Amino acid sequence: MMTPEELNLLLQKGEGYKLEFKENVNADLPKELVAFANAAGGRIIIGISDDNVKKSIKVSNAILSKIQDYARHCDPPVDVEVETHVDYLVIHVKEGENKPYRCTKGFYLRNGANSAKLTTREIIQIVQEEGRTRFDDSLRTDVNFEENYDQALLNRFLKIANVSKSIDDTSILKNLSVVEVRESVPYFNNAGLLFFARNLTYHLYHASIVCALYKGIKKVTILDRKEFAEDLISNIEDTILFLKKHLNLRIEIEGLRHQEILEIPELALREAVVNAVCHRDYFEKGANVMVEIYDDRVEITNPGGLPKTLKPEDFGKKSVCRNSVIASLLLRSEYIEKMGTGISRIKEALKETNCPAPVFEFDTFFTMTFPRTVQEKTTQETKEEVSVETSVKTSVKTSEKIFSLLKANGNLTIPQLSDQIGVTTRSIERNLKGLQKTGRLKRIGPAKGGYWEAIE
Repeated sequence: MMTPEELNLLLQKGEGYKLEFKENVNADLPKELVAFANAAGGRIIIGISDDNVKKSIKVSNAILSKIQDYARHCDPPVDVEVETHVDYLVIHVKEGENKPYRCTKGFYLRNGANSAKLTTREIIQIVQEEGRTRFDDSLRTDVNFEENYDQALLNRFLKIANVSKSIDDTSILKNLSVVEVRESVPYFNNAGLLFFARNLTYHLYHASIVCALYKGIKKVTILDRKEFAEDLISNIEDTILFLKKHLNLRIEIEGLRHQEILEIPELALREAVVNAVCHRDYFEKGANVMVEIYDDRVEITNPGGLPKTLKPEDFGKKSVCRNSVIASLLLRSEYIEKMGTGISRIKEALKETNCPAPVFEFDTFFTMTFPRTVQEKTTQETKEEVSVETSVKTSVKTSEKIFSLLKANGNLTIPQLSDQIGVTTRSIERNLKGLQKTGRLKRIGPAKGGYWEAIE
């Protein structure tokens, strides 16, 4: 129950995304009820006009009954609570759990300080976001099953899942909930395409995983980049290999044995990658799962923040599955140990190896960041790097000078080149061999009496 002071504050605040003013209870009320239920909930104050002029209302049982009647006749019924105040009624509308809601006038959604009628596309979007139409179990009647089914992928899956192949492939795929047969014709759903189809990205181009290694701590210089665009399981494994290739190893010796330990536990990385491909929003086609390695961190990002039904404070404690068929297949193939335990396993793996705790961010994307311990280079390592870098630069400059001089005069000898450039004859010989090997220089005639031909 609001205090008079809280009510006054609302009246002064004016209409907004979660607040609507109405002069009285009339036939437009259901429109406002479903608009709030389809959004994040809100309050409707009866007894005041849109322009904030007081229009006191006389509270009666008939009016209270009318409000409840309007709420019950929405489809599905809207959950409301009504407070009575002197001169006002306050209707609290809860965010709906079974969106989308409609009244006799159609579907509405709160948009700023107004209730806007929804288009068909917007209605579909709400249904998709609420999980009643899931991406992974949406049937793909536009994809020819026979042309796209890869039996080897099913055989591999069954081996991993320790399932014997006692019935035909189509029946197995039906039991895995990835195929539906209509009029004797089998069709994949999207989960089936992700796990068991060849040419995956032809049908789901956004399902690939993009991996990148950057120089330094900013997204500027790319040292290595790979896009993995096979089936979902292959993409996971290839991504783990990419991470293991570019992360540091340390050696632990125990007795006569030594063990290579990855700087970030493989278990934690694997859980994070699996989490990203399992829980990403596949309706978002403009982004991929990204795995990015910087000098000071590893970031694993997937499109789609937390599901709407999962509150931020419950993250890591409760589990809401965005793609239930995908999760089920990953569970059966032991990529998921137990539903809802991935985040806890990541934290525990890092804790056991004395690694920094991960950082989580979620808005329209979900990002998991693993801090890396920046290794400071020794003076000797720095000197060696500078020496190598200087040597490479000098070599490049020398070869270009040689090429320019011989392009102007192909009769120059090695001692003459040495004198003009200011390097040893051995350096000249080494660079001449390099230029010949790349096809930029060609020796015409014998060592004595011949000449050099510079080739662009």
